[in-house]
Amino acid sequence: MKKHYLTLSIIVLISSVIKAQSDSAMIRKIYTEALSNGKSYSNLDYLVNRIGGRLSGSPEAQKAVDWAFKAMKEAGADTVFLQECMVPHWVRGQKEVGKVITSNSKGIKEVPVCALGGSVATPAEGISAPVIEVMGVEGLQKLKRADVEGKIVFFNEPMDPTFIETFHAYGKAVNQRWAGASAAAKLGALAVVVRSCTLVQDDNPHTGVMGYKDSINKIPACAISTNAANWLSTYLKKDKDLKFFLKMNCETLAEEKSYNVVGEVWGSEKKNEYIVVGGHLDSWDNGKGAHDDGAGVVQSIEVLRIYKAMGLKPKRTIRAVAFMNEENGGRGGKKYAELAKLKNEKHIAAIESDAGGFSPRGFSSDVTPEVKTKLKSWKQLFEPYGVYNFDRNGSGSDIEPLADMGVSCLELMPDSQRYFDYHHTSIDTFDAVNKRELELGGAAMAALVWMISQHGL
Repeated sequence: MKKHYLTLSIIVLISSVIKAQSDSAMIRKIYTEALSNGKSYSNLDYLVNRIGGRLSGSPEAQKAVDWAFKAMKEAGADTVFLQECMVPHWVRGQKEVGKVITSNSKGIKEVPVCALGGSVATPAEGISAPVIEVMGVEGLQKLKRADVEGKIVFFNEPMDPTFIETFHAYGKAVNQRWAGASAAAKLGALAVVVRSCTLVQDDNPHTGVMGYKDSINKIPACAISTNAANWLSTYLKKDKDLKFFLKMNCETLAEEKSYNVVGEVWGSEKKNEYIVVGGHLDSWDNGKGAHDDGAGVVQSIEVLRIYKAMGLKPKRTIRAVAFMNEENGGRGGKKYAELAKLKNEKHIAAIESDAGGFSPRGFSSDVTPEVKTKLKSWKQLFEPYGVYNFDRNGSGSDIEPLADMGVSCLELMPDSQRYFDYHHTSIDTFDAVNKRELELGGAAMAALVWMISQHGL
C-alpha cells in the first residue's frame, strides 16, 4: 500500500513539473511576441497624438470610442461591440487665472492653477479674497466659521514622501481635493485652492475630480502647482493680509450618450466564462492621457492581438474592455457590471491596468485567501520578467462593481515612483511613455490571463 501511494505521489510530482515547464514555455512565447511584434506603442501614438485628451461627453471621447472599436477589430477580435451608457459632460472653458495680490496691492504674482473636475465657475469678474491655509480637511475642521467666512481656503497638505508606495501617499492626501470644497463652504468660504497631488516640485497643476454635497453651497475649486503652493505658503507668513484672485469658466452641461468598447477572443472550451482585461478610454482634458489611461487601453487591446497573432486557443473567453468615464463618474464600469448581472454572465476574473505604462512589478488583487494562494503559486513563473509582487490587496476602480459581485479582480502594478509626476497634468503625453515598459505590461497581462484561462482560479 505504501509503495502504491509513493508511486502515485511521484506521478503527481512529475505531472506538476511537466505542467510548470509547459506554462513557463508559453509565457516566454507570449513575451517574445509582445516585445518583437507589439502594437501597443503605435496604438498609443494614435490615441494620444491624433485624438488627445478625451474627457467624457466630449467630441474627442467619441472619436476614441470609434478608434477603439477599429483597433480591436484590427487586433483580430472574434467580435467587437459597444455598451451604451450616459456620462457627465463637464467642460473647462477658457484657461483659468490665479493671482496672488499683496496687501499693499503693489505686487501681483500669477500662479499656475487649473479647475478641478466638476467644479462650478467663479463669477464672470472672478473672486478676490483673503487666504487661510490649512493642512487638509482635518486641519479645516479645527477652525471656526469666523476664521473662514468670506475667505479662500488654501488646502496645502502634501503627499507624504516617506511612503514607498506612492499610491498610499496619494490616497492619504487626495481627500482635500475631493471633499475640501463642501467642507470649506460649510464654514462660509468663497472658494478653495488645493495643493496638487504629486511628490514632484514643479509648475504643473494636477486636476482631478471633486465632489459637492447637495445640501451645501457649491463654491469654485482649483488645483495649484506644488511650486506655487510652496511659494504661497511661505509668503503668507510674511503677508497674512494678501489676497488670492481666481477666475474660472467651467460648466456642467447635459449628460451625453457614450460607450464602453468590448472586444472578445472566444474560449475553446468554456466560451461562456469570461476573463476581462481593461483600462479606461476617457482622460482629463488638460493633457493627452498617455499614462492615465491610454496605456491601460492599448495594453488590453494588445492582449487580444497577442492571442490571435500566436494562434492561442484560451479555454475561456477573453474580453478587452475600454471603459468610459472612469475619471469623473465611473459610469462605464457600473454599466458593464450591470449588464453582466442582467445577462447572468459568469466572470472568472477581471484585470485592470490603470497605474501608468511603467515597468510591471506585480499584480494586486481583491480575491479570497484561496485564490490569493493560487496566484502566489505562479509567482516563480513571472519572476524572470521582473514581475514578483502578488501580495498587495486591491484592484481597479472600473472593475470594482464586478468585485462587489464576487468576481476575482486584479490590477497590474507597474513601478509607481514616476506616475504622479504626470497624473492629471498637461505633461501626460506620448513622449512620457517608454515603448519597452509599455510592452512589458501588456505581456504580463496576457501571460496572467493565459494562466487563469487554462487553470482557473
